[in-house]
Amino acid sequence: MKIEILGTGCAKCITLEKIVSTVVSQMDGDYEVVKVNDIVEIMKYNVVSMPGLAINGKLMSAGKVLNQDAIAEYIKNAEENA
Repeated sequence: MKIEILGTGCAKCITLEKIVSTVVSQMDGDYEVVKVNDIVEIMKYNVVSMPGLAINGKLMSAGKVLNQDAIAEYIKNAEENA
């Protein structure tokens, strides 16, 4: 499963990346966490407010730092719908 953190490097983007890394380290599964900081790539997701979170190419959230429970729920839902 590919999990993308969409952001140019602001404090919120860095925080979201750390939280996502913590969550996936506690879950069983094959996860690839990728930081996307190329604005052209980010705009392909129509993200106006960063950070963004995309799982398997689908935008899940934009403009806020999610907590661990919310991220885990997004990942579980993506696995069920894969």
